[in-house]
Amino acid sequence: MAKMSFENHIMKQFDEELEEIRTRLMEMGGKVEQQLQNAVRALIEGDSKLAEEVVSEDHRVDDMEVDIDEACILIIARRQPAASDLRLVMMVTKAVNDLERIGDEAKKIANHAIILAEQTGSSTGYPEVRHMGASVNRMLANALDAFARFDVEAAMSTIDEDKKIDQDYKTALRELATYMMEDPRSISRVINILWVIRSLERIGDHAKNLCEQIVFVVKGKDIRHQK
Repeated sequence: MAKMSFENHIMKQFDEELEEIRTRLMEMGGKVEQQLQNAVRALIEGDSKLAEEVVSEDHRVDDMEVDIDEACILIIARRQPAASDLRLVMMVTKAVNDLERIGDEAKKIANHAIILAEQTGSSTGYPEVRHMGASVNRMLANALDAFARFDVEAAMSTIDEDKKIDQDYKTALRELATYMMEDPRSISRVINILWVIRSLERIGDHAKNLCEQIVFVVKGKDIRHQK
C-alpha cells in the first residue's frame, strides 16, 4: 500500500509538471500575441513609442523560451516520459521555438514601424499590412486556442488559413512592386513595407507549425510537409 501511495504521489507530481509547462507555453503565446498586435498597431498609427516598447520587451519572450526549454529538459531527465507524455514535452520544446521566432518577427515589424514613422510619404501598403496583420493575428490566436483544448479539428482548420495568408502575401507583393515602378520616389518607404508583410507571412508559417504539433501530440502523426 505504501508503495502504491508513493507511485501515485510521483504520478501526481508528473501531471503537475506537464500542466505547468502547458500553462507557461500559453503565457508565452499570450505575450507574443500582444507583441504582434502592438507592432502592427504601432506601424499603422505611426506610434514610435509603442514600437520601441515592442522592441524592448522582446527579451522577455527570449527568457520565456529558455525557462520553458529548461523545464522540459528536467522533465525528460527525471521522468523519462513515454508515448503521449513524451510527445507533449517534445511538442512544447518545438512550440516555444516557433513562438520565439514570432516574437522576433514582431520585433522586426516594430523596427520598421520606427523607421516609417520618421519618414514622410503616402500610406501605400498600410491597408495590406492592416489586412494581413489581422489575418495572421487571428490565425495565431486560433492556434493557441486549439493547443489549449488539444483540438485537432480546430488545428487542421487553422492550418488551412495559412493558404489565404500566402495568397494575400503574393498579391501584396505584386501591388507594391507595381507602385514602386510607377513612383520610384517611394522605393525606400515601400521596401520597409515589403519587409513587414514578409514578417507577417512568416508568422503565419510559425502558427501553422504550432497546429501541426497539436496533431502530432493528439494523434501521434507527423503531418509536416504533407499536402
